[in-house]
Amino acid sequence: MRASGAVTRSTLRQQIADALRDEVLAGRLQPGREFTVKQIAEQYGVSATPVREALFDLSAQGLLESDQHRGFRVYEFTVLDYRAIVEARALVINGVIRDVFAGPPPGPVQQAAHRDALVSVRRRAEEASRAARAGDLDILIGYDLRFWRELGALVGNSYITDFLHRLRVQAWVFAVPYLRGDADVRDWLWNGHPDIVAAISHRDRDALLRAVEDYNNHALSWADRLAAGDPAHPGHAARPEGPDGPDGPDEPNGPAARSRTKP
Repeated sequence: MRASGAVTRSTLRQQIADALRDEVLAGRLQPGREFTVKQIAEQYGVSATPVREALFDLSAQGLLESDQHRGFRVYEFTVLDYRAIVEARALVINGVIRDVFAGPPPGPVQQAAHRDALVSVRRRAEEASRAARAGDLDILIGYDLRFWRELGALVGNSYITDFLHRLRVQAWVFAVPYLRGDADVRDWLWNGHPDIVAAISHRDRDALLRAVEDYNNHALSWADRLAAGDPAHPGHAARPEGPDGPDGPDEPNGPAARSRTKP
């Protein structure tokens, strides 16, 4: 694996974790892919300690599996896992909506703060929706994750925000190998972000519930299609034969990885 840029030593642990997470979300590190601390340390030219910490961080987030004898492996989520992720986030979001609308209306100061925050969230929503309609998966993932994270910050509970962010990252990790090989990808990319912002802006509880229900139903309908075997999982089609693989060093940006992730 080749590093795309120099990594500063001030935040090695976080930067390495972020870089590897991006590789997984981009589909360059496929489900089941194995690597060791030594391989990652050599890639970035750093010591093993921050690499090991970063890999354990990603394991704690459910993106990697640790094997005492083989190193680490990108976690292979199943359709059942994906459905459980969608159902879990639906329960949490519905609970948040219930609590927010059950409480007293926000005061003038809080309303002003929310209006200011929604300006940025609305921009994220528009960009995410535009990318979904265009079928631009790489742009969509970034804006979608930022949209939901900024939106969650309005609730003011960092534990809920972090939990939901983890679920969405896991959902994208599962979805990427399928979506990159699907000619009908635009049909399966939800683009209702602006509807959620509009409902929140008008404090329209029913409209917000409908938009969130559409978001969840869209995901579950796609899960039903996958469960029926349409399409098959392209990420399982080819595996490297070992640390060096059939195409030379087992690198996420190498020829073997690129051939497995073409749309």
